[in-house]
Amino acid sequence: GVRRCGARPVPCGPVCWWPVRATAAAWLMAAQFQPTARQEIQELLLVALGAIPGALLRWQLSVLAPDRNLLANVLGSLVLGLLLGLPFRPRLQLLIGIGFCGSLTTFSSWMVDCVSLIAAGQAAAAIGLIGATLGLGLGGAALGLVLGRGVSACWLRPAEPPQSQR
Repeated sequence: GVRRCGARPVPCGPVCWWPVRATAAAWLMAAQFQPTARQEIQELLLVALGAIPGALLRWQLSVLAPDRNLLANVLGSLVLGLLLGLPFRPRLQLLIGIGFCGSLTTFSSWMVDCVSLIAAGQAAAAIGLIGATLGLGLGGAALGLVLGRGVSACWLRPAEPPQSQR
C-alpha cells in the first residue's frame, strides 16, 4: 500500500514504518546542514535566556506549592501544547520550548517523588501521582494545542507568498 505523508507518497509494507523513515530522513538532512559558529551561539543564548525564567518559576513553585512537580509538569505541557498549535518558529521553539519548558518541567524529580512515596509505603499515592501527572499533562497539552490553533487562526496572519515580479 501507499500512505501519503504530506504531498509525497510513502510506501508501506504490512506494517507502515513511515515515522521511522521520516526520522531517518530528518537525521540525514540535518547532517547535511552545518550551522555556523555564530548560529550555534545564537541558539545557545536563546535556550539560556528561556531557561532562566523557567528555572526561576520552578523555584518559586517549589516554595509556594506543596506538589511542585505536578504543577510544573502540567504548566509545561500546556505551554508546549500552545507552542505546538502556533506556526513553527525555530527561535521561539528554542527560547520557550527547550529553554523555558526544559528548565520548568522535570521527569527525574517526578520519578524521585514517586519512588519516595513507594519507599514510604504509600504505593497508592505514587500510582495516583503518576495517573494525575499523566492525565493532567495530556489534558494541558491538548488544551494548549487548541488554544494555540485558536490564536493562530484568529490573530496571526499566514505568511504572504512573495510577489512575483513581472
